[in-house]
Amino acid sequence: MTELTLLRLDPIGVPPYSARGITQSLDPIGTAAQLARTVNGTLINLSDTAFQKYKSNISCTDQQQPALDGVWPGDVLTVDCVIELSYLTGGSPSRPLADSTSEPATRTEGAFTFYRPRLTMMVVTYSKTFDEWGAVSGWSLDLEEV
Repeated sequence: MTELTLLRLDPIGVPPYSARGITQSLDPIGTAAQLARTVNGTLINLSDTAFQKYKSNISCTDQQQPALDGVWPGDVLTVDCVIELSYLTGGSPSRPLADSTSEPATRTEGAFTFYRPRLTMMVVTYSKTFDEWGAVSGWSLDLEEV
């Protein structure tokens, strides 16, 4: 069967018809920024680079449920994201590239290179819904980079 989504969740997989129309957010974790003001009022960055991690929400409404049976908060998944990151061409990506068997690993537009990251993430929480009469399954997965 042809792949229906760019999303990969290892080791659980993504069942057919469970991830069409998917949306994904990628944000810095809450403790990534430690900003403070000096006595002169200048804003300075006291952040530790060890905390430069991402949190993500992946959500979708489709016909099938995702393969979340037996998955619990605290489980670690390898996530090939659908969302892209970018950097100035000539630089290098800050994260590993997602597996790209069906499309190029990177693409360029002007002075920028775009790629989908592969992140090792921990399940924070998830929710699933089902509309019986509408035959619609909804789901949302919250993750944080380990």
